[in-house]
Amino acid sequence: MASTTVFFPSQVTQTGSSRRALLLPSTNPNPSYVSFPKLRNGSLRLTRGELRARAALQVERQDSVKQPASPPPSLPYRIGHGFDLHRLEPGLPLIIGGVDIPHDRGCEAHSDGDVLLHCVVDAILGALGLPDIGQIFPDSDPKWKGANSSVFMREAVRLMHEAGYELGNLDATLILQRPKLSPHKEAIRANLCSLLQADPSVVNLKAKTHEKVDSLGENRSIAAHTVVLLMRK
Repeated sequence: MASTTVFFPSQVTQTGSSRRALLLPSTNPNPSYVSFPKLRNGSLRLTRGELRARAALQVERQDSVKQPASPPPSLPYRIGHGFDLHRLEPGLPLIIGGVDIPHDRGCEAHSDGDVLLHCVVDAILGALGLPDIGQIFPDSDPKWKGANSSVFMREAVRLMHEAGYELGNLDATLILQRPKLSPHKEAIRANLCSLLQADPSVVNLKAKTHEKVDSLGENRSIAAHTVVLLMRK
């Protein structure tokens, strides 16, 4: 077992050569030094048990010094959740999953306001432990003004593959009072599969009303939730 030399210099007047060393067992390869006072007659002021406790505390303090961050663990699976909501305003296009949906209202947003794609992007980024869509594509940047949300999707998918993952499955829920999405669900899902480079069997899409409750139920907003499972390749 390695030993740690612990020096205890006197707190009273004495020469530098008047020091006593005590060897304490330690698994720490680097010596640790702590101080204690020595009486004029050379006897120790602290008991051996107290000395060991102080030495152990000093070693613990050294070990607790922050080390450089290690790379994130290579997990076999990662799960992410995404949520998005946009206000609906008259005269704007309503784009869901990259599909233009006929309606008298559309999403007010900095980009094209595609609530489903934004939600899926956030779910993928969340699973990877990355910043959210608003940080990577900030609405303060004019280059994203009116941008097609497929650009955000392709970047999220690129980051997913770059990290060594592929889509296990995706489950998304759209919440809006109007219009009915049943005539458009398959077109939305097909486009989503194309952007995700995924088989349709692993991409699920549901649509719900909000029973005329709050802004969603009053056709003043639209929201989406998405859960993704990523698997290591």
